[in-house]
Amino acid sequence: MSLNIAKAEHWIFDLDNTLYPAECELFHQVDIRMRNFIAEYFGLNEEDARKLQKRYYREYGTTLNGLMQNHGMKPEAFLEYVHDIDVTVVPPNPCLEHSLSLLPGQKLVFTNGTSEHAGRVMKRLGIEHHFDCVFDIFATDFIPKPSITGYHRLIENCAINPYKSVMVEDVACNLEPAKSLGMVTVLITNSYEWSGEDKEGKYVDHRVDNLTRWLGKLSDSL
Repeated sequence: MSLNIAKAEHWIFDLDNTLYPAECELFHQVDIRMRNFIAEYFGLNEEDARKLQKRYYREYGTTLNGLMQNHGMKPEAFLEYVHDIDVTVVPPNPCLEHSLSLLPGQKLVFTNGTSEHAGRVMKRLGIEHHFDCVFDIFATDFIPKPSITGYHRLIENCAINPYKSVMVEDVACNLEPAKSLGMVTVLITNSYEWSGEDKEGKYVDHRVDNLTRWLGKLSDSL
């Protein structure tokens, strides 16, 4: 029997371009800083740095994972550099805060970024007090989504029943392992190339273009 989404016991949210709108271009700052880090580290021009950055993202799930696998890069300096950004472009979201307050169940963030970055963004949104856990790239031992290893660690460490869980993401391929484990999956659609699409509808249960509005309608029905 499929889960009634309104009765989920665990809500698992991605962070970037999910809890805040992609239109504010916060992650664009991260994207540029990744490119700059690579250019400086390898002595590359901007275009060659961009190509390497995107190739590693496609092949390894994150640019960082590609750098670690191929060049033995230590993650701490990279993560600190790329997340040194201006979070004030993210507008506070009292409507989202209200909807989360009405939503029953445990709420978690599962991100390929860091808990420090997630904390800054959630504080800016005004929603940090609703979340029980931030499961970040350190918690997965730097194995990024969509590797199913991180999902298993999340389930074990946070005592999650996947059959009573909803996962919300802006990157379609990151929902495939969640679906295989029994979760209800929600894709926050946007125009970015990395978001991708589940064209055959195999692992995306719901497509949503505005998280705040969708959660508002859902919480109003409870």
